[in-house]
Amino acid sequence: MHALSGKEFYYIRRYCMFITFEGLDFSGKSTQAKMLHEYLLSIGVKCLLLREPGGTKISEKVREIILDRKHIEMTPLTEFMLFSASRSQLVSQVVKPHIRKGYVVICDRYYDSSTAYQSYGGSLELKDVQKVNEIATGGLKPDLTILIDLTPKAAFSRAHKRASAKDRMEIKNLAFYNRVYKGFKDIANRNKKRFVVIKGSLTIEEIGLAIRKTVNKKLNISNE
Repeated sequence: MHALSGKEFYYIRRYCMFITFEGLDFSGKSTQAKMLHEYLLSIGVKCLLLREPGGTKISEKVREIILDRKHIEMTPLTEFMLFSASRSQLVSQVVKPHIRKGYVVICDRYYDSSTAYQSYGGSLELKDVQKVNEIATGGLKPDLTILIDLTPKAAFSRAHKRASAKDRMEIKNLAFYNRVYKGFKDIANRNKKRFVVIKGSLTIEEIGLAIRKTVNKKLNISNE
């Protein structure tokens, strides 16, 4: 029987961890979620990358409705209930089964986004949003949440440089995003054991390195 190489060792390890990424639109969180996913796969960790809303056939259909710019009249409550329905389907159909199988599940947004966007941003009652979050997820909380901290002003600057068309959520005004930003900061301050806040003004490589170090420590991986 030959000695296991480092990579072979990781392939026989089972990790059960749920990691979520949060932040304003254009903060770079989606890029970092993909980078972490690629990194974990490269060292042999069973890993799944998901996005919200989305991740199942039903959830992707809901995503189309939420982000369609033609639905500009959508109320914050309707928006929140659609996000919650999509999330419920994703958690029950994909997230929980993969965690039980020993995967590290990475999700680009989760219920903290609903709290920040629809409660702080859309003025829905915080206790009502938290109650629905609990119901929609069946009480599933992330083990680690990475908040990419980019100010609304910096996010808007990045948005103006992007050539692609913006979706319905991305065309909201600065006042809205100021409220959302405050929401994320408040949520992180109330959940310091779960949250790791990383400056979005750092380079992509610097942010990626900080995230890898955090995740390695959480998973007890000595790979760097």
